[in-house]
Amino acid sequence: MSATKGRILVVEDEREMRALLEKGLARRGFVPTVLGSADEAFPLLETEEFDTVLTDMRMPGMDGLELCERIVLNRPDIPVVVVTAFGSLETAVAAIRAGAYDFVTKPVDLDALVLVLERAVQHKALREEVRRLRRALGGVSADGGVVGESPALRRVYELIDRVADSDASVLVTGESGTGKEVAARALHARSRRHDGPFVAINCAAMPEALLESELFGHARGAFTDAKAARSGLFVQAHGGTLFLDEAGEMPLALQPKLLRALQERKVRPVGGDTEVPFDARIVAATNRDLELAVEEGRFREDLYYRLNVIGLELPPLRARGNDVLLLAQRFLEHFAARSGKRVVGLTPAAAQRLLAYTWPGNVRELQNCIERAVALTTYEQLTVEDLPERIRDYRGPSNLGQEQDVSELVSLEEMERRYIQRVLETVGGSRTLASRILGVDRKTLYRKLGRRNAGAAEDKDEKSST
Repeated sequence: MSATKGRILVVEDEREMRALLEKGLARRGFVPTVLGSADEAFPLLETEEFDTVLTDMRMPGMDGLELCERIVLNRPDIPVVVVTAFGSLETAVAAIRAGAYDFVTKPVDLDALVLVLERAVQHKALREEVRRLRRALGGVSADGGVVGESPALRRVYELIDRVADSDASVLVTGESGTGKEVAARALHARSRRHDGPFVAINCAAMPEALLESELFGHARGAFTDAKAARSGLFVQAHGGTLFLDEAGEMPLALQPKLLRALQERKVRPVGGDTEVPFDARIVAATNRDLELAVEEGRFREDLYYRLNVIGLELPPLRARGNDVLLLAQRFLEHFAARSGKRVVGLTPAAAQRLLAYTWPGNVRELQNCIERAVALTTYEQLTVEDLPERIRDYRGPSNLGQEQDVSELVSLEEMERRYIQRVLETVGGSRTLASRILGVDRKTLYRKLGRRNAGAAEDKDEKSST
């Protein structure tokens, strides 16, 4: 049995109109309950659940405006759509001021009415989802990093729990902004090393000589400014976790020294003549394709396998569904508290915009979006107007939901081939750049394109390198 579009309580005093609405809405997938007066409606609302109320404005006894006011006061979760006489703008304005979600005019166009009711039902569902997600936030860390109920994120934390007490190295991968350091900290917090230090370093943030000194330490007099001996981060992380962020950017010349340290569990400080043992778990992170880097000679294969004993891939935010709203609510509470503003939630319309957007910048982009919105808002709830323009105006694929000539449709294989060809053309035929953008190795790229296209791409690469 197919799901219904929602339960609609219809309040209409005219018998013929009631019959028309009941039959028309039922045919369009709704479950209507029809009543002849507003006095009958409110007792029913106290005992049964409805997604939307559709009420005529002018009725004997309690009119639609009074019914709307009572519903807004006692059941604010149920949106009310009011039917007004054609051209009665004052009545429509009065209904909106009374808290009505929307209004339609007589004579009623059933197709237009269905669109309004669908939006109202979705509005109610989003409000309920926002409230549910706010309740689910209890006990979650303030940085919002471990917030999530999606199957994709649950799989990540199930794996973290399974490997937390192991000393095996972990390689955390995922797009930029997905929260790789947060996952590393969660791994540390759940491990038997949680009382030890969590030491982090960005391997892309410093030159090779300084990075070597930071990791391994240095002896006194090892270089001009080395006025005293200093222990490196491997030793500082003793008993805890060393997090190597952006490990894929580590200079090639430094990689053998890192490999030896991981194998021997000892480090030799720069300028020193003795090795110092350490006991730290290694967690590395990268948004690069290290397999491709190995193939291209930019990353040592033996070091890759030493770091990637356990692989932990973080999903992009666009694959995490309603986690977007959970994270948004957490960030909202954090930034509202920090700024001293009373901002308690999102309007359903704003929540809908957040869910529709694809978040190329992932959690980091969402965090910046909410920080900006909290700073700009003048209300207790973030509205659509508080969101950045790119999110407000995002509409998704332009052809979605539109009729299309079936002859224009192609297979997934053909669509993939066309996209790969487009990427190759954009990067001037370079198979290396195309592989990196597509997230596949070159052998896979050749297989997908076929021998002829792959050979052409290789020819262009060879010409560009000479």
